[in-house]
Amino acid sequence: MNEKKFAIIVAGGSGSRMQSEIPKQFLFLKDKPIIAHTINTFLKCNCHIIVVLPENHLNTFKNTLLTHCDSENIELVIGGKTRFESVKNGLSSVTENAVVAIHDAVRPFVTTEIINTSFQTAKEYGSAICAVDLKDSIRFVSKSGNESKDRTQFKLIQTPQTFQTTLLLAAYSQEYNDSFTDDASVLEANGGKIQLIEGDYKNIKITTPEDLLVANAFIR
Repeated sequence: MNEKKFAIIVAGGSGSRMQSEIPKQFLFLKDKPIIAHTINTFLKCNCHIIVVLPENHLNTFKNTLLTHCDSENIELVIGGKTRFESVKNGLSSVTENAVVAIHDAVRPFVTTEIINTSFQTAKEYGSAICAVDLKDSIRFVSKSGNESKDRTQFKLIQTPQTFQTTLLLAAYSQEYNDSFTDDASVLEANGGKIQLIEGDYKNIKITTPEDLLVANAFIR
């Protein structure tokens, strides 16, 4: 019997860096809000979707849902003060042995191929974290100065980040720590191993006006 698949879509953005009064996930990209593009791609992968968002965004999202998404497999959960709390709240709706993909609402260009690969890899190895190579040279900056580093030893991390629920629920039972920058770091702090998979340079996170320009170029 196949394990059930969940996708937790984290939608906690306020729009401040986007310099917009509208939360960035609700800004339109071509014919629909950014978050609707994201959700519709995950719906194609036959998973139950849990959207985590601030309480004051509920009505806006419900209007988006009715107009632009098939709401049958979508559940709404109120987020917390931090991303860690928001994901933890989302996990409260995962009550069975399953595989869970956690994804940023403002990464609308994720593909079904990446999603399906992440589910399959996590089912086999326990985790699947999307990553891409760095293209630019990098330098490490410290109080004493800066020095060049070999970029081939580093990766840029994206979402989805996908896990077996048994590992993920145990990891999110920890106390919050400032070192938790993403879900992979939460799992790693609890002794979990991180399995990287190939991401996509188009799988950008839309957080600034410049990102939105790039996104519109992609969608054209």
